[in-house]
Amino acid sequence: MQILDRYIIKSVIFTFIVTFFTFGLLFVLVDSASNLDEFIGQKVSVQVLFQYYLAYLPVVLVQTTPMALLISVLLTYSTLNAHNEVVVLRASGMNFWRITRPALGFVAVMAALTFFINERYIPQAEEKTKKIKNENLILEVDRKKKKLAAIKNLTFYGLKNRLYFIDTFDPNPDSYNLEGLTVIEYDQQQNIKEKLVGLKGTWTGIAWKCFQCHVTIFPTDPQSTIKVKVYEEKLLDIKETPEDFLNQRLTVTAMNIGQLTDYVGRFANSGAKRALNNLKVDLYQKYSFPLTNIIIVLVGLPLTLSTGRRRAQTFSSLGIAIGIGFLYYVTNAVGLALGKGGIFPPAIAAWMAPVIFTGTALYLIKYKFR
Repeated sequence: MQILDRYIIKSVIFTFIVTFFTFGLLFVLVDSASNLDEFIGQKVSVQVLFQYYLAYLPVVLVQTTPMALLISVLLTYSTLNAHNEVVVLRASGMNFWRITRPALGFVAVMAALTFFINERYIPQAEEKTKKIKNENLILEVDRKKKKLAAIKNLTFYGLKNRLYFIDTFDPNPDSYNLEGLTVIEYDQQQNIKEKLVGLKGTWTGIAWKCFQCHVTIFPTDPQSTIKVKVYEEKLLDIKETPEDFLNQRLTVTAMNIGQLTDYVGRFANSGAKRALNNLKVDLYQKYSFPLTNIIIVLVGLPLTLSTGRRRAQTFSSLGIAIGIGFLYYVTNAVGLALGKGGIFPPAIAAWMAPVIFTGTALYLIKYKFR
């Protein structure tokens, strides 16, 4: 590694560490201030707060790394540009990629680390912080309200190798009603054995009763015909109780790419197109998110290296970083919303922001460094 590379990478790493800890401290201060009433009311101990924010650390790292990297890289190169060192480097024959190689190498490593943490630790961190918060940080009255609130798009795996999808589930003990029930039962080879679709359902206290439902039975023999039975009312052979529905439900944040891919595969023939579409958007987003680190840095670097005003390099770089980060996250949010709304296909929705900003970055690099 040449002296120039060591100089740049040292500055980038130092600034990144300072920026990350600043973001982390701001998160703790803002979050604790907004929940101060609950902390005092629940008499939460310092030890519990420490455990909560420590468990949340992987989430903070993944969420703040893109902006921390962008700020650290742009500040480093803005300093070089302010001292006319970039002019010397370009005069010596170095192109854009050679000048930015050490910083981009560090960004690539952090992108890989973000992907690893997102896959390995984020699901556990989400579950752990949720458990700590529910047990210690939420007032009893709010906990009861949350427990009784209707649940939308409830999905989970049940007994007998069944996949459940429920549009709306009312967990109120007085009713335990559900709407839009779909139950897919698989055999040992993961072939669909039976599919039940019902308009409404209710818990009788002993079993689930479904109203206006039809059951499709798929034969094991390919030569046999599919049988469909229609019922006005039907007692279901479902062993899960309402409490099991709540305890077994899965969330996308609690799954890594492998689990979510398997989940989407099992859900493919459920007939619940909207839920399947949303799951696919979330799956593609898990692939595209780590690349955010590299893409927004690539957009910001040519702008910083070609800034004409030397005296305001630091402020202009911070402004560029904030502007790029804001535009990227807005574009990404719009793409995901369009995907989950069914306007864009899932893959296009999740990759819209990365593709747009990658194209923008390559254009700026070519235009600024001809």
